[in-house]
Amino acid sequence: MFIDKAIIEVIAGNGGNGAIAFRHEKYIEKGGPAGGDGGRGGNVIFVGSRSINTLIDFRYHQKISAPHGQNGMGKKCYGKKGEDVYVKVPLGTIIYDELNHFFIADISEEGQQVIIAKGGRGGRGNCHFANSRHQAPEIAENGEPGEHFKIRLELKLLADVGLIGFPSVGKSTLLSVVSAAKPEIAAYHFTTLTPNLGVVRISNQKSFVIADLPGLIEGASQGKGLGFQFLQHVERCRVLVHLIDMAATEGRDPYQDYLIIKKELENFNPDLLKRSQIIVANKMDQEEAQLFLKEFKKQLTDDIPIFEISALTHQNVNELMLKISDLLDKAPVFPIHIDEADYKLYEYKPEEFCKIKQENGMFIVYGKPVEALYHRSNLSTDQGILKFLRILRYNGVEEKLVQAGIREGDTVKIVEYEFEYYE
Repeated sequence: MFIDKAIIEVIAGNGGNGAIAFRHEKYIEKGGPAGGDGGRGGNVIFVGSRSINTLIDFRYHQKISAPHGQNGMGKKCYGKKGEDVYVKVPLGTIIYDELNHFFIADISEEGQQVIIAKGGRGGRGNCHFANSRHQAPEIAENGEPGEHFKIRLELKLLADVGLIGFPSVGKSTLLSVVSAAKPEIAAYHFTTLTPNLGVVRISNQKSFVIADLPGLIEGASQGKGLGFQFLQHVERCRVLVHLIDMAATEGRDPYQDYLIIKKELENFNPDLLKRSQIIVANKMDQEEAQLFLKEFKKQLTDDIPIFEISALTHQNVNELMLKISDLLDKAPVFPIHIDEADYKLYEYKPEEFCKIKQENGMFIVYGKPVEALYHRSNLSTDQGILKFLRILRYNGVEEKLVQAGIREGDTVKIVEYEFEYYE
């Protein structure tokens, strides 16, 4: 089964907590702090692989989690970091942040690795907080939470050449002749419901990937027929091969077929017409094909080469592959089109440390930086609480509370931590 879209959750591991511990050894009068750091949480990493060509695995595994880092221990022993989770995806996979509508990555190379969700940093143990004034600190940090995303995967096949055309023009037959691929071939429309890939070898050092793409019909750019399922895979191709039934065995006008295909490409993405193109007149073994070809050439106004073949009898097929290889040598690589109306590139913008709002009689302090501070802070000891409050004051939280109208005795809430405000 060919699956080219999937929506899944990825959850990186949380960092381990730093330890509060002291050395207790015989003959050592003042052992000092010895709490170790927590381990980093595991990352979720996607890896490009040629060994798979569909996203079907993500239909059954819609949540991918990495293990947490271990907590720190005494004697300055660090916690073990969480193991990274590596997930294989087909080449040509594009990844989006589904909730925030950000473009994340385009995985197009064998072995390419992209960290999709980063594990949380481990918290520091109390051995890091000792100084000349505080020689026995009861302060440690909690590990940071790992990143958690809902992502959208889209597979746009990584092929050099795309065979495009109406149903039953001979795309599957041509692919089976020039490569080892075995697509379904039958005398009815839409035998190809999903793209098929084949490798064409010109020599020991030269080859290219060709895709037999599902048949195009009028209105495909609006989703008619196989619609977007076909067109999205064309975007990766550097050379487009317009395969046309020049014998008109289906009763259609070959030139009108060409115009319809061209129009659908333009409607879907005008940049597709900038790719190198070649018109292949197929079924030239039939007598009437020469007459239709003569009329076709009279009407054609585009400066696109025409190549005559018969996929059934293999006439001129090898010469066609050499011609396509020459076009590929000159064809540039086109970037994937990102619809800015739906998705945008991520831009880092420094966030305000916190914001204040009133809710149910409480002053709520919120914002990513202050919430990250809360999760990192160990509030199980008095020293830990004082350190947390000092950082809040240093970052201007008290001033913002005063500006918001707070008074003595009012309740302040940060995530799950509540306290009464006093000047």
